[in-house]
Amino acid sequence: MNLNLETINGFNVLIIKEERIDAHNSAELKDYLLKMIENGKIRILINLGNVRFIDSSGLGALLSGNKQIAVKSGKLALINIQKQVLSMFELTRLNRVFEIYADLNEALSSET
Repeated sequence: MNLNLETINGFNVLIIKEERIDAHNSAELKDYLLKMIENGKIRILINLGNVRFIDSSGLGALLSGNKQIAVKSGKLALINIQKQVLSMFELTRLNRVFEIYADLNEALSSET
């Protein structure tokens, strides 16, 4: 899975550079997120701007990371979600579980 990690204003911004998060790569995403959390990175913004499709295994990987972050009293939020991916979050009502922001600036300004 093609991932890029940047640190911006105390947040670890994980950019997913894939068009799909599905059964073929969701386990890798889940493992990466859990390793980040184990290493103390508990303020994570996941940039989904490149993602055009997500299935239940992809949603499960994100949920797993979200649960582990909650245990550590951290924050995991999603940014730059394309319309078709957002519809999956709405359909499964996961938009009520995740903090979702239009972009990086909106997510960072919510912290002030």
